[in-house]
Amino acid sequence: MVERKDSLRALRERPFELLRELERRAVAVAHGQQDAAGAGAEWVGLAVRLGGEGFLIARGETREVMVLPAALTRVPGARPWIRGLANQRGQLLPVIDLRAFFGTGPTPAGRTTRIVVASHRDVPAGLMVDEVLGFRRFVEAEFSVDLPPTLLRCEKYLAGAFRRGEDIWPVFSLRSLLDSQAFLQAAAS
Repeated sequence: MVERKDSLRALRERPFELLRELERRAVAVAHGQQDAAGAGAEWVGLAVRLGGEGFLIARGETREVMVLPAALTRVPGARPWIRGLANQRGQLLPVIDLRAFFGTGPTPAGRTTRIVVASHRDVPAGLMVDEVLGFRRFVEAEFSVDLPPTLLRCEKYLAGAFRRGEDIWPVFSLRSLLDSQAFLQAAAS
């Protein structure tokens, strides 16, 4: 490792060669990661807590995680699970209370409450969760299509589960939630 640092330091006075060496190393690392992915692909998801249960959301289905805004603008005529609109860098973002959507009561706003902003081209949505636990990494062998029962009764929005030892992490599919008719019918009856 000392040799690598020294070789980069030696190129400090020759910026073009330094950039070429950095590019060569980046390409080598990228090829190494692709080879490793072929041996056993890694899946990365955002772990969240809803009520007393842990769920995973695919990293590609999330855009960002926000702190619950201090003020939400209520939407007249909307279902109760729509908490309101948040101003996210000048754009309006509907904030949906997932626990209320599933009929288990409203999510209490606390210091760990977060908004997971969905990465969906057509439906902007911020989904309120009790807590974000960080990223979790799994390999394909840990995945199962068997759906574990949940207290939220959200099985139709699950895309399988990852099992590691005694822990079972259901994979919550934001895409199937945001594309569902139950979610798209946001106007109160």
